[in-house]
Amino acid sequence: MNDQTNEDAEKVEKATKEKRPKSSGKSKSKGGVAKSSESNESKNVVNEDTSTLNGVIDSEPSTSGINNKAVPQLMPEVEKYMKKLILQDQRQEFQFWSTQPVPSIDEDISATINEPIEQNKSINDIRQDPYNLPSGYKWDTLDLKDPEVLQGLYTLLNENYVEDDDNMFRFDYSKEFLCWALMPPGWKREWHVGVRVAKSNRLMGFISAVPATIRIYSKSKDMVEINFLCVHKKLRSKRLAPVLIKEITRRVNLTGIFQAVYTAGVVLPRPVASCRYWHRSLNPKKLIEVKFSHLGKNMTMQRTLKLYKLPDQPQVKGFRKLVPKDAKDCHKLLSEYLNQFDLAPVFKLDEFRHWFLPQDNIIDSFIVENDAGEITVFTLYHQPLCIHPTYKSLKAAYSFYNVSSKTPWKSLMKDALIAARN
Repeated sequence: MNDQTNEDAEKVEKATKEKRPKSSGKSKSKGGVAKSSESNESKNVVNEDTSTLNGVIDSEPSTSGINNKAVPQLMPEVEKYMKKLILQDQRQEFQFWSTQPVPSIDEDISATINEPIEQNKSINDIRQDPYNLPSGYKWDTLDLKDPEVLQGLYTLLNENYVEDDDNMFRFDYSKEFLCWALMPPGWKREWHVGVRVAKSNRLMGFISAVPATIRIYSKSKDMVEINFLCVHKKLRSKRLAPVLIKEITRRVNLTGIFQAVYTAGVVLPRPVASCRYWHRSLNPKKLIEVKFSHLGKNMTMQRTLKLYKLPDQPQVKGFRKLVPKDAKDCHKLLSEYLNQFDLAPVFKLDEFRHWFLPQDNIIDSFIVENDAGEITVFTLYHQPLCIHPTYKSLKAAYSFYNVSSKTPWKSLMKDALIAARN
């Protein structure tokens, strides 16, 4: 449930796209160097690239003496050099992940393979003691039922978790939300891993795992979902994140589970799926004032408010909140819907109740039931953000799971927007 920006999602998307097949007789290198037999479009790309390089050459004292006519001949060498630099950057960036049982970014994997990268280990082959921490720090297993411990986790995440590049917005998970996210059916206390200062006992790092059953093609596996990896800003230079990942892996392995899933806003080896976020303004005036968004070209505030205006109440007949008696039918509907995907979670009925029955300021689920008793279901989870300095908080609702059997998607999503705003 970690969140990512549109830009980050696009990076993941680009990393997971399949390679395009080569065209017959007309190929173009990534750097834009084209053979004389290529299309005008390709030549235009070359002209743009070489003209840009000409400017760089002329402006740099170290290269100003180079004959610009030689630029097209230099381009292949420049491209090779740039690729080399990119590979070096990736090796440094993925230094930790290259030691883990995950595929590399450029690894060629057969589509027919559906098996673990590493075989399960016996308990005796798993490290029994926690990994070493820097001097002055200690491991802690957090008891989230203790209000003081829960407050400490809330403070760590509130002050140090995911934020935008300008430090304007940061996720503000409520304590109630954290309990919902971290204590589903089957949760284990030893999977709530903290790092504390030995002397003051202050919480400085955290990582968690919760149980999840994931189906990959025709195989279902018991796994964990890794979430809320957070290191205090003052400790970012101590490379605590890899140690936290190894420690949660060790603890999960000791329970006989050897696979995990996680999401990230950056490309890590190796994405198996990608997601692009789309934002829809519900309170455009506030969003513009806090600089989350801005007025479009030739748009006034009045025109913007009119553009985003929604009806006061949902429009679809039979629209209502999900109630406990709906759980069995909605669980069946969601399970059948998820069966069409090659990679999907498998929810037991008690897990469905936990994740989808409405809870104030955490999760909202709605159904549309027509006269024939046919059901459509959609869910939203709440995610406030801290914002600085004008407003204290910005509320956001994230579309979670949606299944439409009869209701048109456009009508369903419009009512979802109205429900989120209300």
